[in-house]
Amino acid sequence: MGRTLVELFYDVVSPYSWLGFEVLCRYQHIWNIDLRFRPAFLGGIMQATEIFLKGNKPPAMLPKRAEYMLKDIKRMAKYYQVPVQISEDDFQRVLGTGTLGAMRFITAIDMTQPRYLEPLSREFWIRFWSQREDISQPENILAVARQAGLSSELAQKLLEMISSPAVKNRLRETTEEAIKYGAFGMPAVVAHFNAEPHLFFGSDRLELLGSVIGEKWLGPVPS
Repeated sequence: MGRTLVELFYDVVSPYSWLGFEVLCRYQHIWNIDLRFRPAFLGGIMQATEIFLKGNKPPAMLPKRAEYMLKDIKRMAKYYQVPVQISEDDFQRVLGTGTLGAMRFITAIDMTQPRYLEPLSREFWIRFWSQREDISQPENILAVARQAGLSSELAQKLLEMISSPAVKNRLRETTEEAIKYGAFGMPAVVAHFNAEPHLFFGSDRLELLGSVIGEKWLGPVPS
């Protein structure tokens, strides 16, 4: 039996995407899966699905949901063993910080040096959610790249690429692909099993993913 292709559509603005990312990174060596990271743009998904969902808004914009999210992410960060730091003022910070540049940078890496995709994505989350830095600034993007092991020359070259039509189109196409699969938020996980795509929304549906593809769930931190 062949390996199951599992695609993870994510944006580093989403803390739930970070949780799902880390758990799938752990399981890619345990389950019979080919994990493919698909950097996409959450803003594009929210905009496109707003028409169909009659006002698809980020959860943080709904006061009661924001209140719950704050507790939920703290609990999940501990349970998933991922260093997400979150406080009330983060919601305003997130809404005021664009990740389009960061996601284009990650897309450029995916197109040219995919081996850096996992460490680079992780560093963006750490910088944004653990260190609370503004990842929309070019100097911070370069600092993230250096931390992920990229040379200064390569990082500078990628930074120049983010304004190119090729990178912009690739990010847009990946975002549109997620929407075609039915994504309305992130993380969106798509498992290609029995010749059809199965969409799972959220970092708390990975146990269900395992069940559908016939793999054993061993908790969020499998030993």
